[in-house]
Amino acid sequence: MIDSLVIALALAQNPVAPIPATPIPNSDSPLFKSLESVPSALRLREWHDLLGGEPHVAGTDGDAREIRRIDLAFRKMGLLVETHEFWPLLSKPISARVEIVDATDGADANPTGGSMRRGVLSVIEKNLAEDPASAHSDLTWGWNAYSASSDITCEVVYANYGTREDFARLKELGVDVKGKIVIARYGGNFRGYKAKFAQEAGAAGLLMYIDPADSGFKKGDVYPAGPWANDSCIQRGSILSLAYPGDPLTPGKPATKDAVRLDPDEIDLPKISVQPIGYGAAGQILAKMTGSEVTDVAWRGGLAMPYRIEGGSALKVRMKVEQKREVRRTANVIARLKGSANDGSFVVIGCHHDAWGFGAADPLAGTIVLMETARAFAECAAKGLLPKSDILFCAWGAEEFGIIGSTEWVEAHEDELVNASAYINLDMASMGLNLGVGASASLQNAVAKACGIDPAKIGLIGGGSDHVGFLFRCAVPSITIGASGAPGTSYHSNYDTVAWYRKSVGEDYFSAMIVTRATLATAVEIADRAVPPVSALSMIASIRKNCAELQEAIKSHPGKDDPIRIAAVSEVDECFAKLEDAARAFDVKVMASSSQDNVALAQNLARRARAIDRALLDESGLPDRPWFRNLTIASDRYSGYKGTSLPALADAQDGAQAQAAAGALCASARRLSAILAEK
Repeated sequence: MIDSLVIALALAQNPVAPIPATPIPNSDSPLFKSLESVPSALRLREWHDLLGGEPHVAGTDGDAREIRRIDLAFRKMGLLVETHEFWPLLSKPISARVEIVDATDGADANPTGGSMRRGVLSVIEKNLAEDPASAHSDLTWGWNAYSASSDITCEVVYANYGTREDFARLKELGVDVKGKIVIARYGGNFRGYKAKFAQEAGAAGLLMYIDPADSGFKKGDVYPAGPWANDSCIQRGSILSLAYPGDPLTPGKPATKDAVRLDPDEIDLPKISVQPIGYGAAGQILAKMTGSEVTDVAWRGGLAMPYRIEGGSALKVRMKVEQKREVRRTANVIARLKGSANDGSFVVIGCHHDAWGFGAADPLAGTIVLMETARAFAECAAKGLLPKSDILFCAWGAEEFGIIGSTEWVEAHEDELVNASAYINLDMASMGLNLGVGASASLQNAVAKACGIDPAKIGLIGGGSDHVGFLFRCAVPSITIGASGAPGTSYHSNYDTVAWYRKSVGEDYFSAMIVTRATLATAVEIADRAVPPVSALSMIASIRKNCAELQEAIKSHPGKDDPIRIAAVSEVDECFAKLEDAARAFDVKVMASSSQDNVALAQNLARRARAIDRALLDESGLPDRPWFRNLTIASDRYSGYKGTSLPALADAQDGAQAQAAAGALCASARRLSAILAEK
């Protein structure tokens, strides 16, 4: 998923400006004309009520009931349904406590506008009469999954957003965080990296909070008067930062019940305690800090007080966190609609179903679109209107703990994914009226046509959601669809309720209708063709553009191996430049395939089209990150949510690494050349 930047996570860090909502253009496809008449705002609302009625954290009883609800709904549609069980290492909270145990007398004024108490600080949201769901007995205090358990009392250091650069700045200032509790605000990077960087710096613990400048009263009225975070709102979330997604104990293979697992003590799970709090609690700590005031404006948040770097020896905070890590059962729900071609090809549409509470926004603003999209295809199928390829509608489990469910399914079906034409992700998808799309370069033209938008408006896909296994490991071309623009945030909090959603996004479900129609149009554009509409030339153009950008980046940060690194990038550019004519000719054949009467010829072309992106896959994986095998794109290794193009080349630390990365990319260009040259 974004930390504070909620919409960015929903759209997988698409850096392109949101596209104003417009009607999906009329399609020549009879299937689409039938499909677009099915979805309704009322049914989307009903899906929301059904799936957002109780907390359903992965591995809990509520999660098991949610899985059964989705399974039954798909079966009622007449789809072929499989509940794909898996057993990952999960985490559950046992207890949490944060308190100021020794402090100098400070100002008693409360800068947050909420209630203020000395001593024990709140670690759970306030119950609200205006939203009775906030008092549900299955809701828990704030927690960060996979935190270490400990009871510590330490001095405090403020680290801004807790990014790699922020910890480097503390070091420059001579501030030592060893043996201290770091307090950092959400935003800027994945929370797991905040914990990783704090641990590497020697911190004893980490407190994270939502700052009002980012998502609270500085943005507008807070919940329940408005949609922004109030002083008790807490962002939960996993802090795993392993070199692979999925189950921590079974990297690269499915987490079956009887799988051979790694020893938890031998993998890089968090070793410090981490606890999220609201800005009301954070403000009480920050108000009592006595060190130097920050001089960098970028380090100042929205609380009405000086932001200081150190708390001083007189201020100590006790932080007690107890969690249990254990292997538990959860499941994906996979519903299949059989296509008319019966050739083994398929398109996957997915969104996770697990949440940190009710999950009305994350993930259900996408899950309801998944369900309504499936219903539309099922109703058309009942009338005999089928796409050529199969379509799989997938509700993934345990995404919030580390993109686990989709990763486990991908690892169990890697051989079958050679027949996948595309993956479409809908995580937290309907959050406003501005349509935003990210797509692999090979499918950008097809997605642009389906959604009626300029291909230049389609951005890079980052990390943080269920496309990761499909795109980064198996090189299945992927698409993220979502709509943003509604004010406020309830991200990963106990306030992520249907009531909050309807207050912020709206009662009319027009946002979900926009995304549903875009998803239907995109799915038809890909699944209802004998040959998937990939563009080899667009993919090559994207790689060459990335080479040019990387050369400029190298020049802007001088280093001793720059000539070697620049030469390596130039070599990659030249390798792919040689393929442009063949790629152009291949694309012409794909475009003409709709009028192709020769079934054998069409099947040959379809097989080659599905192999275009896979040509850029290296079985040995990226250096230091072998789980990631796509040479063109990976999640950023320091932020988690952003995407890095040509990652091995971009992350090369010296000339030798750059030359090795260039060699792998040029080898992939030769594989692509062979595919384009086939007859």
